[in-house]
Amino acid sequence: MNIDQLNHLSEEEAKTALLRCCGSSRWAAQMVARRPFTGAPDFLGAAEDIWNGLSSRDWIEAFSHHPKIGDLDSLREKFATTRNWAEGEQVGVKNASEETLKALAEGNRKYEHKFGFIFIVCATGKSAGEMLAMLNERLANDLAIELKVAAAEQNKITRLRLQKLLNE
Repeated sequence: MNIDQLNHLSEEEAKTALLRCCGSSRWAAQMVARRPFTGAPDFLGAAEDIWNGLSSRDWIEAFSHHPKIGDLDSLREKFATTRNWAEGEQVGVKNASEETLKALAEGNRKYEHKFGFIFIVCATGKSAGEMLAMLNERLANDLAIELKVAAAEQNKITRLRLQKLLNE
């Protein structure tokens, strides 16, 4: 899909396409309303501007549209519409040891219990060990700091997915 095609989708079709990139309904609605885009830089800039203007509730909604790092079963089931993208993003966990996968699962449980949302990391190019180290490091954050860190990671994921959308 290119920018021109995105600009000419119906509101509902555009929102559906954009929700594959970021699960915040408010973000997707504002992106649809911002059309037409003049090109990829305008499109990506709008995405970031809108993201940065959202509430923490909107960010947490977007986080909920991701599988937990290392939870390959949920990639196959719950997240079918973004499965190929998410599997590619989490390729670093596919060959992880059982010990690392268990540590990721335990870290995810601790993280979600502490912060109330799942661990979000832009996994592209990262090994399971790197993601586990990041998870453990971020567990030391307080909620306000971690929410900002997670939102920045979500923004990176969204940008990558928007670029994938434009290259489909």
